Amino acid sequence: MRSACASPKIFGKPLADGPLLRKIDEQSRPDHSRLSADDECYFLYEYTSGKNYSFSATNSLIINLKKKPGSGGHQYKFQAITRSARALAAAINAKWLDGATLIPVPPSKARGDSAYDDRMTQVCREIRAGLDVRELVIQRTSLSAAHESQHRPSVEDLLRVYEIDTNLVDPPPRRIGVFDDVLTAGTHFVAMKKILNDRFPGISISGFFIARRVFPDPFVEEPGTLPTF
Repeated sequence: MRSACASPKIFGKPLADGPLLRKIDEQSRPDHSRLSADDECYFLYEYTSGKNYSFSATNSLIINLKKKPGSGGHQYKFQAITRSARALAAAINAKWLDGATLIPVPPSKARGDSAYDDRMTQVCREIRAGLDVRELVIQRTSLSAAHESQHRPSVEDLLRVYEIDTNLVDPPPRRIGVFDDVLTAGTHFVAMKKILNDRFPGISISGFFIARRVFPDPFVEEPGTLPTF
């Protein structure tokens, strides 16, 4: 099987040089059913659901980023981590980063699980040296990855397995950025915002995503299909 980085042709839009953050607004929010108007979320690219790595540069990036630890072509995962971090570094205001605490969404597998994948922690730490990156929210038990399961966890499901790492609460954050790879329904962000708001009331919490999920145009036939995220 060829690696996602081995494809000689990409059919969708290429990744932009110096990408700009885009905010989820009234037009895009209906694509992310768990989000409300009070949720402040930003994204760089658009991942097309149901398409494989050859469909677009974004699909290639995300599929490489999500490669499981120890899987074939795992070296491309590290390249995707670095590329994602550089894109976020170029897009997020440096002064905002200076005073922020960056909190990655926990992976679906708990610490100690052989499939534990801290890719978003690695992305956050590569954005820039010296940033306040904390795994403040941890997941007590492993769950099936949402994009691989017929049963997608609800906000309540996540809150039952999330907990605050009390060893990392000091100093209290001044503002929080929650970081994840793909914004789908928004379930993980809403659960993260809830548990962090309960611990740090009144703190500004924003979401940052490498990509948001979009669905392919049903009237345009393109190569490459995958199970939907």
